[in-house]
Amino acid sequence: MTDILIHTEDGITTLTFNRLERKNSITAAMYATLADALEAAAADTLVRVVVFQGHETVFSAGNDIGDFLQQPPAKEDAPVFRFLRALAGFPKPLVAAVCGPAVGIGTTLLFHCDLVYAGDNAAFSMPFVNLGLCPEAASSLLVPQMMGYHRAAEALLLGEPFMAEAALEVGLVNRVVPPSEANAYAQSVARKLAAKPLASLIETKRLMKKPQAEAVLRQMAEEAASFGRMLREPAAREAFTAFMERRLPDFSRL
Repeated sequence: MTDILIHTEDGITTLTFNRLERKNSITAAMYATLADALEAAAADTLVRVVVFQGHETVFSAGNDIGDFLQQPPAKEDAPVFRFLRALAGFPKPLVAAVCGPAVGIGTTLLFHCDLVYAGDNAAFSMPFVNLGLCPEAASSLLVPQMMGYHRAAEALLLGEPFMAEAALEVGLVNRVVPPSEANAYAQSVARKLAAKPLASLIETKRLMKKPQAEAVLRQMAEEAASFGRMLREPAAREAFTAFMERRLPDFSRL
């Protein structure tokens, strides 16, 4: 079974997380597939919009921890960093439909999307601190910008989930719909976008993103350096060991 489904029709490329038995957790191979798909969609003049979607019960549980430990992203050309750069620099509209848990990258990728539609069961979380790590995907820049510092601190320092209505209130999502309707609603919006002139879509997005485009890439690079260093430190080792042993981590001596 393919863990990322790629379907292109009528100017819309849909990328579907399709690993439901593992809650759509993302492996290095899946990141490589996503990066390749975004690069191809950016270059294809027939593609006007890209849609991310999962299942109505789960968007993504974030990184696959086992795969992550076997293939930690230690270099700039690691698949996850390729994906993040392709995501941040994608010139055409990005739409997402999110239902159920959206953990880690499942939430932070949304800050790079242009339109996000959530099922009323969506639960967003960025538990990097709880894993002995730091934010990624430029979320340490983008989350405070969108949510304000204190709400960002609550989301990033505590790492606790916040639900669809809270995400709507801070502007992370555009609309909340029943989970059974989220993917279809995102597709209907994508069709509206695909009917518009591509050059206008690209230029409008470029102008909106321009003021912070370089800052986003710089923040991603700094986060990646910190993330790689912290992966090798005792707090992360304890967090991941505890996860694999199905126990609570003990950070009392760290």
